[in-house]
Amino acid sequence: MRESNDGGRTLTVGVVAARSGRLANLGDPLAFAVSLLEPKLTRIRNGSREYPVRLVSRDSRSTADGARQAVRELVRDEGARIVLTLAGTEVLPAAADACEEAGVPCVSSTFPWQVYYYGRGAREDTPFRWTYHFCWGLDDIAEVFADLWERAGGPGRTVGCLWNDGPQGTWSRHAERGFAPAARARGHRLVDPAGYTEPAADLSGHVRAFAEADADIVTSAATARDLALFRALAAGHGGTPRLITCSRWLAYPPSTTGGDRPAQADVATLVYWTPAHPYRSSLDGTTAAELAEAYEQATGRQWLQPLGLAYALFEVAAHALRTAADPTDPAAVAAAVGRTRLETVAGPLDWTAGPVPNVATVRLAGGQWQQGTRHDYELAVVSGRHVEGLPVDADLVPLR
Repeated sequence: MRESNDGGRTLTVGVVAARSGRLANLGDPLAFAVSLLEPKLTRIRNGSREYPVRLVSRDSRSTADGARQAVRELVRDEGARIVLTLAGTEVLPAAADACEEAGVPCVSSTFPWQVYYYGRGAREDTPFRWTYHFCWGLDDIAEVFADLWERAGGPGRTVGCLWNDGPQGTWSRHAERGFAPAARARGHRLVDPAGYTEPAADLSGHVRAFAEADADIVTSAATARDLALFRALAAGHGGTPRLITCSRWLAYPPSTTGGDRPAQADVATLVYWTPAHPYRSSLDGTTAAELAEAYEQATGRQWLQPLGLAYALFEVAAHALRTAADPTDPAAVAAAVGRTRLETVAGPLDWTAGPVPNVATVRLAGGQWQQGTRHDYELAVVSGRHVEGLPVDADLVPLR
């Protein structure tokens, strides 16, 4: 473990972020949060004592093995008191599991909580000891998407499911904890052909199955590539859906490289953070709008939804270190996360409320990628009933 010249009082916050490999762009929000907070978050007061703080990052390399190695280096070489991470279907669970094994607290986000919790083997009576998470649930996604389906076509829709045979599709189908039971409880019929393997080679079977079932709405957790393939095949068969809702990759602005309409154009998705959200940081009072503007000014790129959650990770870490019985003791820091109730730039987070141990929830609204004014495509909020104070700024438009 890294030795310090202050008797081990330095509180190192470790960050696992993808900076290379196929998920490198998913690491941008965390990397930006580090660059913004590193000069600000230099000391933390816990009771009558003040502790120096340092932020240290390691690249997950977009792989599970890379995430585990990053955690080992942060704990062994840097003396991390707490580890933060987000994003990656395989990478995030690997980082959290490595923290569980190392006995160091971990806080993560941007991963449906049922997949994080049950998918890693926890139960209500056997929760994790070291790892904590905040996010929405698969049932929350289903509720928001059902709102959009009903707005597009009324109650009791027949909905085609473009789901893969990996974790996204498997958990979406789960009979008790997935997306499907929550959607059916709203009165919708789901048409679910066999899951496809990513990257998809051919989705014409899904196009035919949806047409035969008269499913004019499609829901998906597809990558942008596979979504583009499906849309092209559906259009070629004269079966362009009335609406597509998609929960994966849609948090990031569509690319318009080459001049073609992106696969995400007019696709509806979940909204968990925007500059219009009525939240501010517990660290420095930064508002959601100010954080988004800072990102755009610094990077020259469009703001990203995960930015708010990335910033909130540091809010949670700082709060735990400030309120722990001993911020140098990993068990005390983990216990402090578990009792955290905090207003953040990502909204209110409360680990004492559940829905299960180790998890706090994030509120969701419904949105759609529509042609914008400041950017080629912008995430319009079209349904906000679950998020108090969030303005609805556009109507839901049909797929074109």
